[in-house]
Amino acid sequence: MNKQLNAIKQLRVIGIAEGISYLVLLLISMPLKYWANLPQAVIVNGWIHGGLFVLLAISVIYTWVICRWPFKRAFVAGILSLVPLGTFWFDKGLKRDQILLEKQLG
Repeated sequence: MNKQLNAIKQLRVIGIAEGISYLVLLLISMPLKYWANLPQAVIVNGWIHGGLFVLLAISVIYTWVICRWPFKRAFVAGILSLVPLGTFWFDKGLKRDQILLEKQLG
């Protein structure tokens, strides 16, 4: 299979997982920490989210190189990873790229 297509698929999966972990951290773990006095929720989910964030950063760099993205696109991907729901918004463009590559490959 095409390296570009694999890179985009991988980035999409990691991006969705990271986005979900970010929302869980903000909407579930943080309230549990401050309102229910359960700091363990943030510790566990924080480690999961942190690992997924690092994987996302590596995957963005890999996809940037393999797909020969302009710097601006990789930069936007990085910035959107810091914004709640940002990875989901960026995924729409990745899905469009994936569909185009699949059509080209037949």
